[in-house]
Amino acid sequence: MKADFSAIRSLCLLRLSAIGDVCHAVAMVQAIQKQYPDLSITWVIGKIEYQLLKHLPGIEFVIFDKSKGWRSYVQLRRDLHGQRFDVLLHMQVALRATIASLMIKARVRVGFDKARAKEGQWLVTNHAVEPLATPHVLDGFMGFANAIGVEDLTPSWNIPVPQADTDFAKRLVGDDKVLVICAAASKAERNWLPERYAAVADYAIDQGYRVMLCGGPSALEQTLADVIQSHSQQPFDNQVGKTSLTQLLAVLKQATIVLAPDTGPLHMAVTQGTPVIGLYAHSNPGRTGPYFSRQYTVSVYPQVIAKQFDAPVKWGTRAKGEHLMAIIEVDEVIASFKQFCAEQ
Repeated sequence: MKADFSAIRSLCLLRLSAIGDVCHAVAMVQAIQKQYPDLSITWVIGKIEYQLLKHLPGIEFVIFDKSKGWRSYVQLRRDLHGQRFDVLLHMQVALRATIASLMIKARVRVGFDKARAKEGQWLVTNHAVEPLATPHVLDGFMGFANAIGVEDLTPSWNIPVPQADTDFAKRLVGDDKVLVICAAASKAERNWLPERYAAVADYAIDQGYRVMLCGGPSALEQTLADVIQSHSQQPFDNQVGKTSLTQLLAVLKQATIVLAPDTGPLHMAVTQGTPVIGLYAHSNPGRTGPYFSRQYTVSVYPQVIAKQFDAPVKWGTRAKGEHLMAIIEVDEVIASFKQFCAEQ
């Protein structure tokens, strides 16, 4: 029998990273808020991720800065001193999250089911979500809302951004049809080839689209953007490293369509209702693909996995190799872009 959570008054959510995952977590927490509008919610979150979500209504954030090493746990204990929660949703399978959870006092501690509760998570929880055989990450997160009695698990997002950021994005995009390319993933091996991004960009421009490159300020991302532009036959707008996270979110909302590998901005675009062409080789798009745009996804994951393993693999198994993204051909991506255009 499922426990009765209708009387809960306080909840702590532990999900530190990464950008894509916290975007999924927003849909989950807002489903909780819809059913429990008076619930006091505290979210323990990473420093970078906080910059994207800090304007969420009805949530108190506690920042966990992993760059401080062991001192980050001491600070978390101080920040939560004297607080005791009715429920902890322990939503991150990582050793640092397991340790961080020890600083959080809660009567009910909900974690993943046995198959997914790794990195010692099962040692620090006393309640588990229902197991799912082949879940998308978002569906897996919604299991936490379901575990505390939430009935409507339909994902939706309301991530506020400052009006100035919205105005910035509207000025930048204007009334044009715009393809935004977020080319860089967190690991370079998951990036598509720059000359192939350029070929798709040139095709889109020929179809009457403006092309805009977006991304973070790292040297890797800026170099990748420069190389993409060098292979293109036509100039386009390079905004890599020039936007904050909330400005980027606003730009993704204004975009007509987004092209990206499995990376945070891909999932940010989903939260804004913007169609996405996702490029997948290392990870299963059934698990981490753009939730509402999986029909446009270009994936070579099945054939890569079939070559690397002789037997069926566990759901979510990652393919290994430095050059897997090279298997994705330009024509496949342009075909997906054509499909999107034909449906407009």
